[in-house]
Amino acid sequence: MLTEAPDPGGRPGPAGEAPGEISLSRSLTRLDLVVIGVAQIIGAGIFVIAGVGVQIAGPGLLLSFLLAGGACTLAALCYAELAAMMPRAGSAYSYALATFGPLPAWILGWDLLLEYGMGAATVAAGWSFYLQELLRAYGVTLPHWASGPPFSQPGRLINLPAAVVVAVFSLLLMFRTRLNALVARGIVAVKLGLILFILAVGATRMDPGNWLPLVPHGPGSIITAASLVFFAYLGFDVVSVTAEEARRPERDVPFGIIGSLGLCSLIYLAMVLVLLGMVPYREIHPDAPFAAAFRQTGLSWAGDVVAVGALIGITSVFYMLLLAQPRILFAMARDGFLPGWLAALHPRYRTPHRLTLLCGLAVALAASLTPIERLAFLCNIGTLFAFSLVCLATLYLRLARPEMPRPFRCPAGIFVAGAGTLVCLGLMLSMPASSWWRLGLWLLAGLCLYAFYGRRRARAVRPAP
Repeated sequence: MLTEAPDPGGRPGPAGEAPGEISLSRSLTRLDLVVIGVAQIIGAGIFVIAGVGVQIAGPGLLLSFLLAGGACTLAALCYAELAAMMPRAGSAYSYALATFGPLPAWILGWDLLLEYGMGAATVAAGWSFYLQELLRAYGVTLPHWASGPPFSQPGRLINLPAAVVVAVFSLLLMFRTRLNALVARGIVAVKLGLILFILAVGATRMDPGNWLPLVPHGPGSIITAASLVFFAYLGFDVVSVTAEEARRPERDVPFGIIGSLGLCSLIYLAMVLVLLGMVPYREIHPDAPFAAAFRQTGLSWAGDVVAVGALIGITSVFYMLLLAQPRILFAMARDGFLPGWLAALHPRYRTPHRLTLLCGLAVALAASLTPIERLAFLCNIGTLFAFSLVCLATLYLRLARPEMPRPFRCPAGIFVAGAGTLVCLGLMLSMPASSWWRLGLWLLAGLCLYAFYGRRRARAVRPAP
């Protein structure tokens, strides 16, 4: 049985938090929440996945980013409304528990574990590629067996840098969340400086002729690429995961979600325009596109700067994903779906230290043994599934419980929630069949675990929205 661990600050819990419930320390400000969102959103999605997306859509990648950004905006508005109503650890899992009950909540929580785990693994793999690109520029090459996952190239056995960096940051995340937010601020400052550098220097090497033809591979390629680069926008939902650690969640969490997504969307469009203008799309490097583009245009020194900055920027993304995944499990264990000992907090730092180490081990294995494009598609389909359910929950509550207090009201809520559900499902349908059956196997495994453990042990009382 879980025991009460009172908030050391003596502050009352937020709306939706049961009295005597084990809770996380409230230490995050509005700025911290925006920083966490930006730290998570800008990373491998633009620095790595954009290179893969160009191979699919060519210059039409710009339209793919617009489509993916629009889908995320619809979901972000729904997240903001629900997060202000139910500021609890667990994000969409907690919303589903309060709205639909235990079984849908379990399915969504289990899906979120896939989203954050595969997202962190994807980013760690991208981090490794940028590190190796930088080392090669200075004549240092890793042993071939340690340079990538098995079957990606003959002779490769493991992506060793990806495994090591995940292990290091999993240990760091055992410390107080406030410390990790301060580290994220420093990383975001470096990241934004790098972006300004790319835009300023890259603009001097642009040829607008490289933007044409805009759709060389047909309209279908735009949608397929959008379902991939959708990964670049993930991160605003991590802000909702930390709602229970925000000082004033009803006001600050919606600001953090919408503010971070809006800022990053503008940055992405500018960066894609620069990348597509610097190098003909057929020559863009799929693994480290920006660093390679500067070297291809004769600015090797700039390529080194971009590689170092991208390493730091990408670090913040899996850093925040590694922060989010244990908090989903924490919420599920606190509600009885998982063994209670998993929800134990560190006696000094008030963080879910056991879950952090467990998740770190799983992510390190996935990052070191799975090709990056498979990780990205698996993360995306899990994310779109979660987003569609969040939009559906928002729509349901607007229709069934219109009288509920909403500290933040999504503009045109019924329309936005309905459109968000349909757009997310449409992007899911454009994904490869292999992503669907992997998602199906993961959800089937989760349902088996629920049937044999969670269903009988989950708390009978549903948290009130």
